[in-house]
Amino acid sequence: MQKRRLGTSSLEVSAIGLGCMGLSHAYGRPVDRKDGIALIRAAVDRGVTFFDTAEVYGPFTNEELVGEALAPVRDRVVIATKFGFVVDPKSEQRGLNSRPDHIREVAEACLKRLNTDRIDLFYQHRIDPQVPIEEVAGTVKDLIREGKVKHFGLSEAGADNIRRAHAVQPVAALQSEYSLWWREPETEVFPVLAELGIGFVPFSPLGRGFLTGAIDENTKIESSDFRAGLPRFSPEARKANQALVELIGRLADGKGITRAQLALAWVLARKPWIVPIPGTTKLHRLEENLGAVDVELNAADLREIDRALSEVTVQGARYPEHLRKLAAK
Repeated sequence: MQKRRLGTSSLEVSAIGLGCMGLSHAYGRPVDRKDGIALIRAAVDRGVTFFDTAEVYGPFTNEELVGEALAPVRDRVVIATKFGFVVDPKSEQRGLNSRPDHIREVAEACLKRLNTDRIDLFYQHRIDPQVPIEEVAGTVKDLIREGKVKHFGLSEAGADNIRRAHAVQPVAALQSEYSLWWREPETEVFPVLAELGIGFVPFSPLGRGFLTGAIDENTKIESSDFRAGLPRFSPEARKANQALVELIGRLADGKGITRAQLALAWVLARKPWIVPIPGTTKLHRLEENLGAVDVELNAADLREIDRALSEVTVQGARYPEHLRKLAAK
């Protein structure tokens, strides 16, 4: 497995990580615990060293799963988790909370659930408009001094907040959605990341599964699946967006690879400091995804993909209105 460094930080990880959320959260019924552990350990066996979780995934159960799975190889892997929400497991009501005392409480709870003595990468899950980002960064800086956290990250943050946070405590990585059908970070965020030496960790690099061709307008999405409430996954949007899937399919066929591999190879080719974290619950999909590191897209390939993408307009908002309000930049 190839390695990549997240920006100019000392954080070196496998070129593709594993997003663990879907094992416990968001995409319907959680996998059996032993199956989740087996998948994570299979990823380790195949060279993956970067694993992503969060307290809200489950909630809490995903961190416990990741911690148990990685305990035997703890010193060989990098574990990223997140703070920034209030989680009530009984009601699943959530609100933003990045007050310093809450960050500390979450850090201590994460350490216990992950069964570890340090958090390798601690992201603020979403910007909290009620707490200055300088206070957030300062709190994580203190946790780093205490040895409880190794690196500071932000998720879905905009350019201004990235700059302000980085001035207090260097930001090792920004995690945001990025893929062939969501390229917004390229415009304002990428230049800031390059300037400041910050790595980029795209979540949903396969468009929550849609870009693989496994989902179409006739696919039944269960009500317990997070995607059921996303405008981009309405039957009408899925029908309209099949043009993108077909385009990706033609490009992938020309390379003799799968749609998933093309989508991931494209992300990897954008910048050397990008490390995508596709998630899966299936071993064969894990192996397929990891195969993308061996796909080389040259400048001509990237120009052709850009030209082709310019002819397709993606339909449907990324999030419904009530979730967009949480995505303060």
